[in-house]
Amino acid sequence: MADDKKTHTPKDSHYAKLRRAYRDQKPGGASPDRPARETVPAGPDPDGGLVRLYGIHTVRAALDNPHRKIRRMLVTRNAMERLGIAELTALPFAAELVEPRAIDRVTGRDAVHQGVAIEAEPLRPKRLAALSGARLVLVLDQVTDPHNVGAIMRSAVAFDAGALITTSRHSPQESGVLAKSASGALEQIDLIEVKNLAEALGELHDAGFQTIGLDSDGPARIESTFAGDRIALVLGAEGKGLRQKTRDTVTALARLDMPGAIRSLNVSNAAAIALYAARKFLSE
Repeated sequence: MADDKKTHTPKDSHYAKLRRAYRDQKPGGASPDRPARETVPAGPDPDGGLVRLYGIHTVRAALDNPHRKIRRMLVTRNAMERLGIAELTALPFAAELVEPRAIDRVTGRDAVHQGVAIEAEPLRPKRLAALSGARLVLVLDQVTDPHNVGAIMRSAVAFDAGALITTSRHSPQESGVLAKSASGALEQIDLIEVKNLAEALGELHDAGFQTIGLDSDGPARIESTFAGDRIALVLGAEGKGLRQKTRDTVTALARLDMPGAIRSLNVSNAAAIALYAARKFLSE
């Protein structure tokens, strides 16, 4: 006797809808029943040399930094609550309660502003002479990507580095992208700017620092290279690495020992690993 039972298949199941939506989707995220996401470019830079910073962690750190001079804030009600701001009128600068789209129009739609943006005076970099009793510092040799520099700042603060030293040229300017990548660390570490990196490394040597340049082909593992009680880790740009003059000037070149097929890391990842190793050595 034949089985007269039929397998029931929903005519328009949830997964069938998803498949059709994916099949019919157009470039830019558009579909028949959903318009393309509007592209909103960033607005013009603030007047008077101000920088525009955004994001909850970035702005909270800026508010807590006594050296940061904020001139204006755009904030949503939700972001106000997350920042712990009860009344905008109590702030010592101009502040406006807005909808998220108003912030999109100044930061651009791609910026993850989380409902808050400020315009502030840029922080003033310090000179190398201002470096006090720090035992661990980071030196960047023409690292120009603001995402990488921001991430390096975050790691530097996490491992209690005393300063971040960069060159006046071939280094990113303070910006919303850099500050967002730093997640508040921009406000929490001394920034030192030098004109001549080789001369600055010589001054670090005179101050008792061992300067270690990270190089994927370094002659020794970084763990076996540490010596003394003051360490400066020197990192070069993506791709080209340390300049030859820098390689000739540092106390030692060292590598991160990586047994896998890939021999090098993104500079911000390499910085985090080197900072961990240096901090562990200094604490022993």
